[in-house]
Amino acid sequence: MDFELFSTAFLGVLEWNTLLMIFLGVTGGIIIGSLPGLTATMGVALLVPFTFGLPFNQSIGMLLGIFSGSIYGGSISAILISTPGTPAAAATLLDGYPLTKKGEAGRALSMSVFASFIGGFTGALIMTFLSPQISKFALEFSAAEYFGLAIFGLSIIVSVSGKSILKGVMAGFLGLLISTIGMDPVTGYPRFTFGSMNLFEGPAFIPTLIGLFAIAEVFKGIENLESTKRTVSHISSLLPSFADIKKAWKDMAKSSVMGTFIGSIPGAGSDIAAFVGYSEAKRRSKHPEKFGKGAIEGVAAAESANNACSGGAMIPMLSLGVPGDAVTAILLGAFVIQGIQPGPMLYVEDLGTVYSVFSSMLVANIAMLIVGLIGIRFFTKAITVRKSILLPTIFVLSIVGAYSMRNNMFDVWLALSFGVIGYFLHRYRFPISPILLALILGPMAEANLRRALIIADNSLIDIISRPITAIFLILAVASLITSLLRQKRIKE
Repeated sequence: MDFELFSTAFLGVLEWNTLLMIFLGVTGGIIIGSLPGLTATMGVALLVPFTFGLPFNQSIGMLLGIFSGSIYGGSISAILISTPGTPAAAATLLDGYPLTKKGEAGRALSMSVFASFIGGFTGALIMTFLSPQISKFALEFSAAEYFGLAIFGLSIIVSVSGKSILKGVMAGFLGLLISTIGMDPVTGYPRFTFGSMNLFEGPAFIPTLIGLFAIAEVFKGIENLESTKRTVSHISSLLPSFADIKKAWKDMAKSSVMGTFIGSIPGAGSDIAAFVGYSEAKRRSKHPEKFGKGAIEGVAAAESANNACSGGAMIPMLSLGVPGDAVTAILLGAFVIQGIQPGPMLYVEDLGTVYSVFSSMLVANIAMLIVGLIGIRFFTKAITVRKSILLPTIFVLSIVGAYSMRNNMFDVWLALSFGVIGYFLHRYRFPISPILLALILGPMAEANLRRALIIADNSLIDIISRPITAIFLILAVASLITSLLRQKRIKE
C-alpha cells in the first residue's frame, strides 16, 4: 500500500466542501433509512442525479454518506416503533424494541449507533487493506457455494425461534412456501400467481416486510390502545455505558469481520449478515435466554454486522467491477458517469481514486457516529407521543412506504394482507423472524441448488463435496445442534 498516496487522498476528503457533502449525505441517509419503505438503494438512486456536476470527491463522498447513514437509519424505527426502516434492521428489532418497551430506547439507540460505527469503520478498514485478497476469495463462489451459504443462513431459524422451536420451524416453512410464489428461477414458468402479473416476481419484499412488522404492530396496538401506557425513555448519556461496551465488544468485533466477508460475496446482503451476526452472538452468549427480551448484545451484533457489509460490498465492486449488492450497483453507475471504470485495472491506472473512495468511506462512518449521537435525543421523542396519534402515523407511513416501491396499489393490499397474517402470528406467539429469513434465503437456496445440479449433471455428491460448500453445510449442522442444545438448557 502506498501510504503517501493514501494520506494525500485522505487530506483531500477532509476539505470543507467534501466534508459538507459527506455530512449532508449521512444526514439524508439516516432520514431515508428510518422511514419504512425508503431503502438505502432508493436513497442512493434518488440522489445520484444531484451529484452529476460535482467533483468526484464530493459526489462519491455524498453517495457513500447516504449508503452508510441509511443502513444505520433503519435501526431507529426498528428500535422505537418495531418497524425496520430497511431489511437489514430486522435483526436489530428482536432486542431493540423490547428495550424500548422497558423504557431503555436511549440505551438501545446509543448502542446501535456505536455498533454501526464500529462495524462500518471496521468494514472500511478491511476494504482499505485487504480488498484485492478478499475479492479473489469471492471469485470462488459459484451456484454450489451460494446454496451452502443459504442453507447455513436458514439454519439460524432455530436460533431466532424464541421459546418454541416447533413454532419457529413452522413459521420458517410458511416463509419458504411464500417464497415459491412467482416465476420458476430455471424454467420461467409462473407458480401460484393466480394469473396476476403483480406476483410474477413473487410478493414484493419491502411491502411484505412492512406488513409483517409495522402494520401487524399497528393492529396489535389498536387492540390494546386503552390499556397501553405511554413509554418514557431516560437518556443519561449519548454514548453507550462502559458496562454495555464491555458486555458487547466481542460480539461487535466478530460481527464486524463476519459482516465484511459476507458483504464481499456478490448477492449476499446486509440482512443475511445481520442475522448471522445475531445468531452467533446468541450461540456464544452465557445467557442466551435474554436474547429476544432486550439483550444489548443482540443490538450490537446485528448493527455491527449489517454496517460492516457496506465496506464489504464495495470490495468486489472496486476490485472486480462486480457490484456486491443493489446499492453498489448504483454506485458503479455513478463511477462510470464520473468517467471511472471499476475493475482490476483501476488499482493499476488510478490508485489515487481508489484511496479517495477508501478515505470517504472511513470519514462517512465517523460522520454517521457524530450525526447519530446528536440525533438520539430527538429520535426518542417519537415514543413519547400518545399511541392514539403514533399508531395512525405509523399506519400512514407504512401505506406510503409500501406504495412507493413500485407505485402500485397491489403492494398496499399485499402489505395489509401480511399485516393481518402478522397480527395473528403475534397473537398465537409464532415468531416472525423465521418467515423473514426464509423469504430472503429461500429463493437463493432453490435457484442456486437447481443451477448447481444442472452444472454437476444432477450429482448431489459433486455439489456438497466442494470445499466451501462443505464448510457451510458443516457450519449449518453445527449451528442446528448447538441451538437445540442451548434451547434444551434454557428449558431446564
